[in-house]
Amino acid sequence: MAKVGLIMGSKSDFDVVKECVTTLKSFGVESEVIVSSAHRTPEQTVEWTKSAKSKGISVIVAFAGAAAHLAGVVASKTNLPVIAVPIASTTLGGLDSLLSSVQMPGGIPVATMAIGKAGAKNAALYACQIIALNDEVLYEKLELYRKEMAEKIEKDNISLKELLD
Repeated sequence: MAKVGLIMGSKSDFDVVKECVTTLKSFGVESEVIVSSAHRTPEQTVEWTKSAKSKGISVIVAFAGAAAHLAGVVASKTNLPVIAVPIASTTLGGLDSLLSSVQMPGGIPVATMAIGKAGAKNAALYACQIIALNDEVLYEKLELYRKEMAEKIEKDNISLKELLD
C-alpha cells in the first residue's frame, strides 16, 4: 500500500495535521509524519524529502504557517506530488500562508488546499485520488465515500421537509 508523507513546520500544527491523518486512516492509507522546518531545519527537510520515495511515499502533504515556504522547498527537491495545507498561525488568519503556498513559480508545482482543517481533509482525499490512479480498491473506497456523502444530503433533505411539515 502506498504511503503519504506528512511534513509540518511546527508541532503546533498537529491539530490540523491530525485531520489529514484521520482521513487517510479511514481509507486504509498509511502516513509518515515528521516535524521539519524549511527555515529552522532546512537540511533535515531536504534529507527527508529526498528519501521519501525510497520509503514508499507516493505523495507529500506539507503543513506550514506564516511565510509557509515548506511546500515549495519540498517540491523543489522531489518529483513526487506535493500538496500544501496553509496553517492559520498569525494575525492574518492564514492568508499569508495561503498566498505563500499558492504562488509557486512556473516549473515547481504545488497543489494548495484551503486553510486549516478543511484543507487537511481535502489534502488527504486528494492524495488518495492520486494514489487511486493505480489502486482500484482505493478508487472504489473513494467512490463509496462520495456516494455516502450524497446519501447523507438526501436524508438531510427528507428530515428537513419533515420538520417543516
